Amino acid sequence: MDTPTAPPKTAETAPEAAEEQRVRELEFDVFARACPSRPVLEHLTGRWGVLVLAGLHHGPARFNALRRRVDGVSEKMLAQTLQALERDGFVHREVRAVMPPRVEYSLTELGRTTAAKLIDLIEHLEAHMPAVLAAQQRHDRERDGD
Repeated sequence: MDTPTAPPKTAETAPEAAEEQRVRELEFDVFARACPSRPVLEHLTGRWGVLVLAGLHHGPARFNALRRRVDGVSEKMLAQTLQALERDGFVHREVRAVMPPRVEYSLTELGRTTAAKLIDLIEHLEAHMPAVLAAQQRHDRERDGD
């Protein structure tokens, strides 16, 4: 019985396939200085990344609606955050060809699964804020008492 063989790689796809194979073989370690996961982690956990992903968790949004949802973010920072998250594969930007053009942002599958984990963290934090505030007050009293 003949076993099927993969079609031969063309000259155009061979370098891409080799790069994909190299990436699959890498061991990523966020604690290593040069690991490419570090800047991605910064994009996600920076001041606005978590809030943008959480803001898109409930569904697609246009830029200004997302800006209203993420209270306090400037237009410039929201644009930069969306660009970084889009480049990293968490956010999809869709331009609709209507007049005027309409741009909508949504989460990719990777963005949805990541946002779900971040939502868990947010809910955990919000549920434990009384304990956090009490710890902060205790710490401040002890520090001021020294």
